[in-house]
Amino acid sequence: MTNDLFDLSGKTALITGASRGIGEAIAHLLAHYGAHVVCTSRKIDGCQAVADAINAKGLSAEATAMHIGDIQAIDNVFSHLATQNRPVDILVNNAAANPYYGPLLKMDLVSFEKIMEVNLRGYFYCSQQAAKQMLGRGGSIINIASVNAKRPAPGQAAYSLTKAGIINLTQGFAKELAGQNIRVNAIMPGLVDTYFASAITQDEKLMGLMKQLIPMSRAGQPDEIAPAVLFLASAASAYVTGTTITVDGGYLA
Repeated sequence: MTNDLFDLSGKTALITGASRGIGEAIAHLLAHYGAHVVCTSRKIDGCQAVADAINAKGLSAEATAMHIGDIQAIDNVFSHLATQNRPVDILVNNAAANPYYGPLLKMDLVSFEKIMEVNLRGYFYCSQQAAKQMLGRGGSIINIASVNAKRPAPGQAAYSLTKAGIINLTQGFAKELAGQNIRVNAIMPGLVDTYFASAITQDEKLMGLMKQLIPMSRAGQPDEIAPAVLFLASAASAYVTGTTITVDGGYLA
């Protein structure tokens, strides 16, 4: 296997939630392998800093604000890329919301709808728009799920069900788009040391408990998730679709 299999030169990769954490690591790695990376997040400042850092290395990136809970914002970004003759070749659905922690019996509908709006509807609509741009050319859609899809965490039932839904959404799109040479896959990260998971990773007691559950006895790092995305984005995975790669330090073993 040579690096040519991972060459993304001439490809446009749109990454949601790219302002920090896993999304930021993915943006840097895909750009390193030649992709023009479109960094998106709810607010422009964070993803602009990521794009600037990528461009400073002589690579190619741009930043734009896109809240995946906002259908019009999604339409605007995909329309802009089309008019710039940069249709999406690689979509990484990474952005996520988890505004509530606690029992389902006490969860309000506003929080429930927010999680569904971002984690399911947003993934669906971004995938749909990306696939339309990939028709006749092929492409790769990569959805970031979570080990919570298989093992719901206490106090995170609603978040966990969206991650399970993402796995099913991935398989559904994969079956429908395979004939168009559009591959759709998912990644299930375990506990990763990011701001999103800081309530756990920064709590000594909780981390002590998690280390007992994770055979590798630590949280993962964002740059340990990104290579799985590179594999699924590249020709190295040309015969892979509808599957889910687990990157969790052995948590689900």
